[in-house]
Amino acid sequence: MNKLNTEKYYNDTFPKTIDILNSSPKYDSKTKEEKINLIKQLLDEKDAKIVAHYYTHEDLQEVAELTGGNVSDSLEMARFGANQASKTLIVAGVRFMGETAKILSPDKKILMPTLEAECSLDLNCPASELKKFSDKYPEREIVVYANTSAEVKAMADWVVTSSIAVKLIEYLKKENIKVIWAPDKHLGNYINEKTNADMKLWNASCIVHEEFKAKALMNLKEKNKDAAVLVHPESPAEVVELADVVGSTSQLIKACKDLPHKKMIVATDNRIFYKMQKAAPEKTLIEAPTGGKGATCISCAHCPWMAMNNLDNLIETLIEEKNEIHIKEEIRKKAFVSTNRMIEFAKTL
Repeated sequence: MNKLNTEKYYNDTFPKTIDILNSSPKYDSKTKEEKINLIKQLLDEKDAKIVAHYYTHEDLQEVAELTGGNVSDSLEMARFGANQASKTLIVAGVRFMGETAKILSPDKKILMPTLEAECSLDLNCPASELKKFSDKYPEREIVVYANTSAEVKAMADWVVTSSIAVKLIEYLKKENIKVIWAPDKHLGNYINEKTNADMKLWNASCIVHEEFKAKALMNLKEKNKDAAVLVHPESPAEVVELADVVGSTSQLIKACKDLPHKKMIVATDNRIFYKMQKAAPEKTLIEAPTGGKGATCISCAHCPWMAMNNLDNLIETLIEEKNEIHIKEEIRKKAFVSTNRMIEFAKTL
């Protein structure tokens, strides 16, 4: 298995992020309010809706909510897009999310604020390498995380998100089905710990969640003994072990609202704080510590690719109808089978 050097890839592409963030907009709107009003107008003209992930900037989440769009995790983004009557979807997130929308809604035009926004899990699981790996275990079904390319989804038997992954593997175990899991090793280990299923794990990780450090988290807990610790299962096992609640983004937001604690230490992308604060405005939210500060860490609790989405390139995409997602129909049809199985399985839970 050839593992991509994610840090090198990030360093190579980071200048593109800066270019996108600092590019001169091709319109007259200057203030946030003016930009949002223009977006509202353009969405009406283009018969479009915005689907945004919890990890995008709060301005994007806000405008999605204000315009009848959707802010959610990968599963709900997929559901919302598939059920929309609008002819165009603007997917604010990373590339695999735009591809997932196209897989499920081939007749819609799928646009993104930028096509440069990648995902370290997707990048570290190329279809050609997964094919070599899976060929070693022909008796196993392939279960892949949603954070993968259309080509990988086309190879898979199942697609899952973190919100339903444990339940699906439990189901497959009851059916005596052995599994190849890809790509996130930390989520795979967490699922294996919970289910004791027979799983062969791919070796990749998320650059955001990989940065959370157990020792520093223990020290932070000691200083905030009244705080609950909320952890995404893409985090390393030693971080997960310190959690009061482990779950997907939507599950962590619910826990923030439902738990009696007034403080929450949160080990996932810090842009989730926008929705957490709306769900529980009285709670104090604290970032879990990462492996460095500023230039000494890769992500500092925020995905650099998610950060490439902003109001300016959203407007440019709407004006020019650019950054469209295209998938070869042969690939899309195969990927639809495994992705739609995720949607259908989720309905049973």
